[in-house]
Amino acid sequence: MKRSIPLLLICLLLCGCGNRALENRFTAFSQALAEQETLQFTAEVRSEYDDKSFSFTLAYQKDAEGQTIRVLEPERIAGIQAHLAPESSTLEFQGLILDTGPLDPYGLSPMNALPTLVDALCGGHLESAWEEDGIPAYHLIWDDHLSARVWFDPETMVPLRAELQSDDTVRIFCEIHDWR
Repeated sequence: MKRSIPLLLICLLLCGCGNRALENRFTAFSQALAEQETLQFTAEVRSEYDDKSFSFTLAYQKDAEGQTIRVLEPERIAGIQAHLAPESSTLEFQGLILDTGPLDPYGLSPMNALPTLVDALCGGHLESAWEEDGIPAYHLIWDDHLSARVWFDPETMVPLRAELQSDDTVRIFCEIHDWR
């Protein structure tokens, strides 16, 4: 029994060091992302309501003018865009409004999911870090009600997928592609 205690302590210390390395990788990613002037990616977004589900393919673009989210699929609404300006906290729609309704009482919706994810990646509190089958994963707290779990490519540290949670219920699932 006495020999197993030092072995257990060594294992605990090594686990802590692994998480610290994961945390350091995320911190470096987050700081670099916050300093980037431009960002583009596409995402397959599935939103889960209490009684229904919606799926979209969305294109996200950030530049000096703000953030733009464009619907790529479904085809019948392709081209609808939302623009979030740096000085504005509301989404501006050009012509049509895609109203699927909020997913929660705090305003989370499919059209603001990607800007919310990017904001959490840049400024969320890193709650925990772990690996799943060699894939780094992180749990970020954005505010009192919203958090995100994000999985990254282990070599490039590019986000692969994410889940947005509202009051501990997963509301948005994202498969991320073409991160640049």
